[in-house]
Amino acid sequence: MTLSRRRFLCGAGRLIGGYALADVLHAASARTMPMRMAMPTLAPPKVPLVNPATLARFVDPLPVPPIARPSGQRTHPAYPGRSLPYYRMEMRAFSARVHRDVPPTPMWGYDGRSPGPTFETVRGEPLLIEWVNALPTKHFLPIDYNIHGAERTKPAVRTVTHVHGARVPAGSDGWPEDWFAPGHSALLHYPGVQDAASLWYHDHAMGITRLNIYAGLFGAFNVRDEDEQSLGLPSGDCDLPLILCDRLIAQDGQLYYPVSDDPSAPWVPECRGNSVLCNGKLYPYFDVEPRRYRLRLINVANTRFFDLSLSQGHVFQQIGSDQGLLAAPLQRLRIELYPAERADVVVDFTGMAGQTVHLHQQSEAILEFRVRDRGRPDPSVLPATLRPVPRIDPATAVRHRVLTVGEQDDASGNPMMMTLDGRMWSDPVTEKPKQNTIETWSFVNVTGDAHPIHLHLVRFQIIDRRPFDLFAWNASRVVKYIGPAQLPPPHEAGWKDTVRADPGMVTRIAMRFEGEPGRYVWHCHYLEHEDNEMMRPYQLLPA
Repeated sequence: MTLSRRRFLCGAGRLIGGYALADVLHAASARTMPMRMAMPTLAPPKVPLVNPATLARFVDPLPVPPIARPSGQRTHPAYPGRSLPYYRMEMRAFSARVHRDVPPTPMWGYDGRSPGPTFETVRGEPLLIEWVNALPTKHFLPIDYNIHGAERTKPAVRTVTHVHGARVPAGSDGWPEDWFAPGHSALLHYPGVQDAASLWYHDHAMGITRLNIYAGLFGAFNVRDEDEQSLGLPSGDCDLPLILCDRLIAQDGQLYYPVSDDPSAPWVPECRGNSVLCNGKLYPYFDVEPRRYRLRLINVANTRFFDLSLSQGHVFQQIGSDQGLLAAPLQRLRIELYPAERADVVVDFTGMAGQTVHLHQQSEAILEFRVRDRGRPDPSVLPATLRPVPRIDPATAVRHRVLTVGEQDDASGNPMMMTLDGRMWSDPVTEKPKQNTIETWSFVNVTGDAHPIHLHLVRFQIIDRRPFDLFAWNASRVVKYIGPAQLPPPHEAGWKDTVRADPGMVTRIAMRFEGEPGRYVWHCHYLEHEDNEMMRPYQLLPA
């Protein structure tokens, strides 16, 4: 494919059919610098879309995904003479109502639902999952065949599941090119060798990840351990995921995915919907009791940033981030989540019987909690301390890598493609850390946008963010700092697997490369970027 087909054109916002589809393209948070603009590239929808402002609020109950149950026991070569729990998870097409007043929406999901069932796993207890592609052979969302990995020579429908944040062998990580077509499956091994954390699983097929996740292929994956369970946090039906995404939905119920104004190259740089779904519902309600609840907030949107708060000044007590518990609870009025980030929070409804509390995305209420007293006591506690988070000393790193988050321009100066360190997926591997060594990676963001960067296999810590001179970088590829380093705020001081790399900043992280040697990936978790070259392989070498 020629580079002219791999453009990254950021369209200006506009009204289409009465809907503010500036949201479809990037509307970054207040901290984000404006993106460079080219000519608008969105094609107007060919179907009328649902205007969520016209829908009745809080008329549907919040779905709570069921817990996945094993189908039996199987052996695995890594555990000779031992049987492991075996799960069989089919990916199937189905239809579901996102709102009482909207016709059923065709989707794809694990176990024929979206979100899929929640996996409950325990540290030290390995398991096997057979991911089965039982989907149709034709995709119902627009494939751009110009994108690397999405050529017409490949099956239109293909999948491979990645458990985001899991420490697994390379062969079970969901390598993007290890996809399989309908009628086929893959048996993957999850050794359970990590601390308790709120993970999630989703499709990761090369070139169409954005479409498969938009279609509904995602779910929660919890890891528990004895240390966490000894804390007395809310549990059982008072511990649930709140999985957030945004969608564009046609008035006939169909999912609408935006396309460019070039039919031969429909890819768009970012996808934003005007309807925010929580666990697959638009404006649901959830009955709670006057007690503490543990809510695992997960952003599974393609590109949307969530800015969450509770009504009437109620607070979140954040107890965890991407890769597990924080050192101590943090009281927060707002929770900010970029795509793939998670926040583990406790909300206390004690003494609020008969009241309602709303979860807001910015100024819009998206979920209503209805407090109903059923007379059950609350045995849970919120400890003053949770789990130590020993800091990695950057001085102990054996390698310091400087990696750009950038874009390539065409002859007219318009950005056409996002890249990591100026390289494409098919370029030779340049990051080859050694097993059990510590490295620091510095993401030099030369774009006008924030990017959520995710590393597979490892957990890491944010060291700092620091402004740099972009002109000096462009002239000599030398980082010249123009301000002091900014330490991560307390809610980012725990273990992470996805980090927001801000524009005009160098974002530094430190990690120990624990895990089995093999090939893994790192990428931007804006799914449209990831699908179009903003993903790179790395090779973990034996110690």
